[in-house]
Formats: sequence, structure tokens, C-alpha cells
Amino acid sequence: MRSKILMICAAALVVLPASAQDETASDSDVQDMSDPLAVYTQVGAGVTNKGINLKAGRSYDTGSPTTMAMNVLEAKGLLGEAVGWDSGSVRDNSADSLRLRNFKVDLTNGRGGQLDVSYNFDENYFAEESGTISYGVMQALPKFGSINIYPLVGLGLAFGNNVLEDDGSIDSGYSIPGTYALAGMYGKWAITDKVWMNYNPFFLATLSGSDIYKDNAYGAGNDNVLTHEIALSYQISPVFNVRYFANFTDEVDFADGDHRVEFNYQL
Repeated sequence: MRSKILMICAAALVVLPASAQDETASDSDVQDMSDPLAVYTQVGAGVTNKGINLKAGRSYDTGSPTTMAMNVLEAKGLLGEAVGWDSGSVRDNSADSLRLRNFKVDLTNGRGGQLDVSYNFDENYFAEESGTISYGVMQALPKFGSINIYPLVGLGLAFGNNVLEDDGSIDSGYSIPGTYALAGMYGKWAITDKVWMNYNPFFLATLSGSDIYKDNAYGAGNDNVLTHEIALSYQISPVFNVRYFANFTDEVDFADGDHRVEFNYQL
């Protein structure tokens, strides 16, 4: 099953809209790549401690002059055994996870909505394979000096393949063990016109579902988690940047978290 999904996603990662294949964006079309609310067609790749990440995003016409939208697909953890250096996880050369986001922004009020779907191929405490589906609303607040803040709140549900039930039995096939809520923000500090830093904390907590899910959704005995993402970015050209990311939580310290260097190109 994993190979079929990867083949489909590999094809999707190289398909670009005709306008992007014909020419790169003109200066007037270039979006601010440091803005979490920016919408644009893009490709990206990153080297991480768990392998290679690939990303492709495609903007599309919403039919309204006051809204913009895009879909972004990511494949994570490719070639983990050959390239990755994380000693705290079992690495292989297949993708660890896939992530698909649909993002829309209202240009009149700086409000965005995001549908976020993730699927993990690696076994965890409650399923052979698992994923999440969430929807969140983000709002741009007035700029404070060189700092921008974008709060986000959302709701989501977890799903899994061959899920472990409270009585120890396995629910064969796909099922939904529970739901959760999330709240946090995207924060941006513009150091110069080409260098910026992001801090993106998010709090996630279970809401309903099986006892095994509600009590252990974020690790053994953890029904909630505070995640942290720190990024330092440099805009090499208006359409090309390099970014360093560190992801960790209140249960996983900085050194043991996920680290990556990512290159992004706007088409």
C-alpha cells in the first residue's frame, strides 16, 4: 500500500500548472515568502535528520478577486537510512509520512483557513498506520514594529489502520479513535529585509474517543502536548530562500527533536 501511495504522490510532486511550466513568476506576481498567509506556486526540498523531505505547492483560482488559495503536498523521511542521522528512530529509505494542506486566505481581513491532512506510515502505540485531519482558522494581527503574530485555532480527528481498542483487540481496517483541539500561533520577527526568524508554538489536547487514545495520544500517559517550531530563514532572491527548522516539544528536548535545512523556490 505504501508503494502505491508514494507513486501517486511522486507524480503529484512534479505536476505544475501550465502557467508555472511556461515561465517563472514576474516581479509583480512574487509573493512575500516570509508571510505565513502568502499564497503561491512553489517547490521545495529539505535535508533532515530523518531523511529527505520533498514539497510542491500549487496556487489556484478561487473564483473571487478577494481570496487566494493553494494546495501543498509534502513527502517526509525519504532515504532516511542512507541520508538521515537520527539515532533515536528506526530509519528506512521509504517515506515516513505524507502531508496535504489546502489553504485559503481572505485578502480583505487577513484571515486564513487551513485543512491539514497527515498520514504516518510508521507504527505507533495505537495503530499500524495513522493520520490526522484538522481544520484551523488563522488571523493576522496588526504589526508591532518588526514582529507579526498570526494566532490559529482548530479542531481535528485522528484515524488509523488496524487500531488497538481499549480491550486489547484490533479493529481491522480504518477507524477513528478520537478527536482533538489545537491552538497556537505563527510568529515572525523581521531581522532585516532578507533575514527573519519564526517561532510557532502549538498546544494540542484530546477531546473525545477511546481511553487508549485520549490518555496516550501524544506519548505514553500524555493527553496533551506543547509543540515548538523555530526557524531561521534567508531570502537569497525574491523567489528563492533557505531555511533552518528545529521542531521539539515539552516531552522531547531541542537536541532530540527534528532538524532540517530546506530550500524553497517560488514559481
